[in-house]
Amino acid sequence: MHSLTSPFVASQLALRAERLNDVRLQPEGEFVLYWMQSTHRFEDNWALRFAVLESDRLNRPLLVHQGLDPTYEHANDRIHAFILENARELARRAASAGFAYQFALRRRRDDDRRVVDRLAARACLVVTDRFPTAGIAERTARFAARAPCRVVAVESHAIVPAAHFAKEEYAARTLRPKIMKLLDASLEPAEDRAARRALPDALWRSLDVDRLPIATLDDAAITREIARCEIDHAVPPVPREFVTSGRDAALARLRAFCDGALGDYERRRADPTDRAGSSRLSPYLHFGQISAAEVARAARDAGPAANVEKFLDELVTWRELALNFCLRNPRHRQLRALPDWVHRTMEAHKDDPREAHYSLAEFEEARTHDPLWNAAQRELRATGTIHNVVRMLWGKSVILWTKRYKHALEHLIVLNDKWALDGRDPSSYGGIQWCFGKFDRPWFDKPVWGVIRPMSIARAYDKWDAAGYIRQWEERAS
Repeated sequence: MHSLTSPFVASQLALRAERLNDVRLQPEGEFVLYWMQSTHRFEDNWALRFAVLESDRLNRPLLVHQGLDPTYEHANDRIHAFILENARELARRAASAGFAYQFALRRRRDDDRRVVDRLAARACLVVTDRFPTAGIAERTARFAARAPCRVVAVESHAIVPAAHFAKEEYAARTLRPKIMKLLDASLEPAEDRAARRALPDALWRSLDVDRLPIATLDDAAITREIARCEIDHAVPPVPREFVTSGRDAALARLRAFCDGALGDYERRRADPTDRAGSSRLSPYLHFGQISAAEVARAARDAGPAANVEKFLDELVTWRELALNFCLRNPRHRQLRALPDWVHRTMEAHKDDPREAHYSLAEFEEARTHDPLWNAAQRELRATGTIHNVVRMLWGKSVILWTKRYKHALEHLIVLNDKWALDGRDPSSYGGIQWCFGKFDRPWFDKPVWGVIRPMSIARAYDKWDAAGYIRQWEERAS
C-alpha cells in the first residue's frame, strides 16, 4: 500500500485536483475545510486525502462538512433518506476514524444559505469534490467565485483519473484500450488516515453551524426530519428489502456479489428476474458510499477471469466513458450532445407516425399499453433502479411513444433523476443518450428510429422470462 506522501499519491492528486479560483491560500486560517458533496465516504476518497495532506502541510486541523438542502433538482424523500442514513453512519464512525465531521440540514428554501461561506471565511483553503452532474459543478463554481480563500476540487469518481482523457471520447472502443493500459497502476491501494492535528474542542464549539445531531437519530427521527423539509414527499424512500444506505450495506452487497453471481456473471446478468445476478451497487457508487476501485479490487480477487473482465468493462470502460462525456461535453443533457448522423436521421424521421403518444405523467405512473414497459417503471418506482437489461428497452421505447425526440429525452431525464437512486449521475446521462445513438454507430433505416439502433420489446420475450418479470412487478404494484 502506498503511503499518503508517496510519489504514487502525488501523481494521482496532480491529475485529480483542480484549482477553481485565483484567491491565495489563507495562512492565518484556523483549519482546512473539506466540503463533502459527492463522495460520501472516508475511505478511498481522493479529495479527503488531498485535504489531509494540506492540513499536515499547513499544520492546521481538518474539518469535514457535509450539508443537505432542499434546492437540488427533484429533491425528494427518496434521495434525502439515502443521504441522511449514510450521514448517520459517517457521524458514528468519524471519531474512531479520526475526523471532525459535521452535518447541516437546511429544511426550507429560505433557511440559512451561507454555512459553507462562513466556514470558508475561517479556513486556509476549501477542498471539495469534482463531479459534473447533480448540480454540484455549478454550485461549486458559484461558491469558488465568491470564496475568500483558495478552492480546490478533486475528482474521486473514476478509477483512472479523468484528466488522462482531455478530449471527449466518442465510443467505448476508443476509450477501452487507453483506459485498460492505465488500470493496473490506478488500482494500486493508497493509505487512508486522518490529519495529524486534531480539531480542538473550543474551535469545534465556536463554529457558527446549526449541526444536525445525525449520529443520535433513529430511523423514526430521520423520517420526521425529512417530513419537515421543503421537498417532494410524493417520492418515498426505497424500502429496506431492496436497498439499505451506507458503507456497511455497500460492502455487504459487494461481498455477496463476489461470493455469488460474479462466478456466473455472464449468464446471470442477462436475467432481469434474478435480482441477485448483478451487483446492484449503482446507488452506492453514485453517492460515493463505496469507491469503484474497491469494487474492482474485490472482483479481481474473487472471480474467474472471463466474468471479471465483463464486469470490469461495465464498471470501468462504460462508467468512465460516461464521466468523460459529462466532463467534456456541457450539453450532456441535450440532444445537441449527439453525433451529426443522429441529428440528420432525426430530422428525416421527425414526423413519422408513432404507435402511441404518452404524456410524462402517463409514463411516470406506468400507464402505457405495454405490460413489460410498465413493469420496468414499477421496478424503478419500487426499488430506485431498473435492471440493466430492461433499462435499455425502457429508454428506447420512450422514443417510439413520444411525439418529438426532444421531449423523449426530457421525459427520460425526469423519470430517471426523480425516481432512480443512481440518477443524476454521469452513467445515467450516458445511458439515456446511448438510447438516442450516443457512443454508437448508424444501423439500418427504419421508421421513427431512422438509423438509430432499434430495440424491440417483443423480442425480449424470446430472450428471457419477460412474463415472469411482468408478474413480479405486477404483484408488487397490487
